[in-house]
Amino acid sequence: MHQLRLFFTALQFFTRLPIPRWVGFDPAWLNQASRYFPLVGVVVALIAGAVYAVAFKLFPPAIAAILSTAAGIYVTGAFHEDGFADTCDGFGGGMTSERVLEIMKDSRIGAYGAIGIFSLLLLKCATLTMLPPYGAIAALLFAHPLSRLMATGLIWRLEYARAEGKAKPLAQKMATPEFAIATVTAVAPALVLIWLHWLSWTMLLSGIACALAATIWLARKFVRRIGGYTGDCLGAVQQVTEVIFYLCVLAGLHTSGQFF
Repeated sequence: MHQLRLFFTALQFFTRLPIPRWVGFDPAWLNQASRYFPLVGVVVALIAGAVYAVAFKLFPPAIAAILSTAAGIYVTGAFHEDGFADTCDGFGGGMTSERVLEIMKDSRIGAYGAIGIFSLLLLKCATLTMLPPYGAIAALLFAHPLSRLMATGLIWRLEYARAEGKAKPLAQKMATPEFAIATVTAVAPALVLIWLHWLSWTMLLSGIACALAATIWLARKFVRRIGGYTGDCLGAVQQVTEVIFYLCVLAGLHTSGQFF
């Protein structure tokens, strides 16, 4: 029951979805709830995938991709997209760590953030549009939990860079067993997709490897520039690794000639 409460706490923190009243709330649960960040990604992926599947029956693939992406943004309240835009602004316009953090805290979006989020969303929708239907749905179902696992890795390994912030309740040190739980919840959908033959092992492993490489590169940049991570950094990692997995699936189809 306690683990279920932790999951619902994570769901409430990272999405707009309602949770049962009996769950209650305890501030101490927020830190423990980070283990279910990838599982929240599974929920978001199921919603985005369902929207894509229905829209694909009614509209061209481009419209299905846009509606699916919009559904994911609506469910999460653009939580991660906002973090990515703030990270672009901060790291693009700040010369010192203090200035980077100051810019990232500003609620206004600047040129770096606007260009960055526009380019990322355009790339995301374009990639999903070029995937066959089962390929797009499979990519959605694993990219969301995988990308959130990559973001969770920052909580596990890095220090929080601010005294306070929107991710501070989740920013205490994550124990290795907690990260193991996060890993299991992220990997489980992949095994189902492999069993259904919706994804190949090549696509899966290449996507994980590229997402991990991008996460390590971003983590090193965060540590070098601001001494750790912030909630915006988590959003940036999630968004970047999500689209990287889509690109890996598309590349796998292009090079192998495989169709679903």
